[in-house]
Amino acid sequence: MLAPAIATGAVAAIGALAAVGWRRFRAKLTANSLVLNETLPIHSKWWRDHAKERGEMLYVAIGDSAAQGIGASRPDRSYVGVLADDIRDLTGRSLRVVNLSVSGATTELAVLDQLPRLAKLHPDLVTVAIGANDIAQWDPARFERNVGAILDAVPGDAIVADLPCFHFPKNERKVAVANRILRRLAAERGLTVVPLHELTKRQGLRGILTQFAEDMFHPNDHGYRIWADAFRPALLALVARRLVDAGHDHAEVA
Repeated sequence: MLAPAIATGAVAAIGALAAVGWRRFRAKLTANSLVLNETLPIHSKWWRDHAKERGEMLYVAIGDSAAQGIGASRPDRSYVGVLADDIRDLTGRSLRVVNLSVSGATTELAVLDQLPRLAKLHPDLVTVAIGANDIAQWDPARFERNVGAILDAVPGDAIVADLPCFHFPKNERKVAVANRILRRLAAERGLTVVPLHELTKRQGLRGILTQFAEDMFHPNDHGYRIWADAFRPALLALVARRLVDAGHDHAEVA
């Protein structure tokens, strides 16, 4: 009878140690999140300041903290910044970037805040990546209503990302529903959806360990490059078509 008692005690001890380790891990993540929160106004100001720069083309981003680049070493290393550099390299033209994103934004807040500002602009290129913050207070009907409003407001050639992989099964079930809704609404409007979820999921355990910031929620520089990879083929194909169209218009005028 002694051996079972010892085994039971050992299991209990291991469980207690695991619980302590988990609490310490959660406490560390909370502390790291607070550190990243201090970067929110810094990133926001950086994008506001750069939105004042002139450019031959205008790129507008709709989104949340990922578009702001929270977790990156610098704001311009968000996926928006990476894509902006790609556009400049491809076109050889100056580019104005108006990043309408707001950290913590849900689809509902994007409708209320970002769409009115979008309506005042005449962008050449638009990317949309929004909805991850809806998962915490998941309401499929509200999500569908808000995503529909966003997709109705963006240009017909806007590039839209589905939600990224959350890795945890409970959240992934909600994300699967959200992405089905988003893809259906985009298809009804003829909008291009890029496979952000597929690409981030494909990174697997290695991605979890190497592509997230210290809060284990926001991407780091490496993670944002993966996000940019999801957008890049569709966005640069659109830019190339714009260059061809511009060349034809110039030839006709000449």
